[in-house]
Amino acid sequence: MRVGFAGTPEFAATALAAIVAAGHSVPLVLTRPDKPKGRGLKLESSAVKAFALAHGLPLQQPLTLRTEEARAPVLAVPLDVLVVAAYGLLLPPEVLAWPRHGCLNIHASLLPRWRGAAPIQRALLAGDARTGVTIMQMDAGLDTGPMLATVPMPIDARETAATLHDKLAAAGARAIVDTLATLAAGLPLAVTPQPDDGSTYAAKIERAEAAIDWRAGAAAIDRRIRAFDPAPGAFTAFAGDLVKLWRADAAVGRGGAAGTIVAAGPEGLVVACGEGLLRINELQPAGGRRMDAAAFVAGRRVAPGQHFDVSVVPTAAAG
Repeated sequence: MRVGFAGTPEFAATALAAIVAAGHSVPLVLTRPDKPKGRGLKLESSAVKAFALAHGLPLQQPLTLRTEEARAPVLAVPLDVLVVAAYGLLLPPEVLAWPRHGCLNIHASLLPRWRGAAPIQRALLAGDARTGVTIMQMDAGLDTGPMLATVPMPIDARETAATLHDKLAAAGARAIVDTLATLAAGLPLAVTPQPDDGSTYAAKIERAEAAIDWRAGAAAIDRRIRAFDPAPGAFTAFAGDLVKLWRADAAVGRGGAAGTIVAAGPEGLVVACGEGLLRINELQPAGGRRMDAAAFVAGRRVAPGQHFDVSVVPTAAAG
């Protein structure tokens, strides 16, 4: 099997590593161009590029696939199948029709729920009890093609985007290797059209969404903290400074106005929400390191009655 691969982040690199380990020939890897990152705007390569270079795989980084000129060097490589995972570029009809077996996508949800760019975070924000991975035959729609395999997975009570990402990446890698083995053996794939009922859209995460609104319920705020760990990190403001929240859980009792600190000590920071109380266990002041809430309390002399800003304007997220 001549297996092409198109992907960009660590989720995709996990699948590429599994495909290579399974012994498939990989004559082409596509990934997004290097992007400037950090205060110095230094160009940073994708996880897929790093893997491809380390293993001597032929690599292309087109800016677009929309034009015939941009597609020409890509389509010049004959493929049996193209595996796509979190690539980040739309594939036009010419690319979808290029490999002998078409293009197979590894999607981190149980389709048709959470079609789109951020299925892991959206599942956590919604409080879903389960998610999974879908191997899908790509068509011209957005994650609308027929399903070839699904791997259901429960979402643990304290799951974060980081932990769920790693579980789904491993499950997707195993599922695509199994699917490719079926293709290589000349056996038919089980094709299931996606139902229309139950479809939802997982829009790309905007940084402003990570702002905590203490008028929300404690359970919803807890989900927001876990959904945005590790990126972009849920944030609030205390005494005029931005603070990122990394670990929290519901606390028992009753509090005052939303955002008010009702307890502060070795047990953490307990904050009143629009509904219920939230205990903050780990946070990170702007420009500082992650720390236990007890260290934050001691260093800032935090006391009950002080408060976090009820909400933070979206522009503050830039910090």
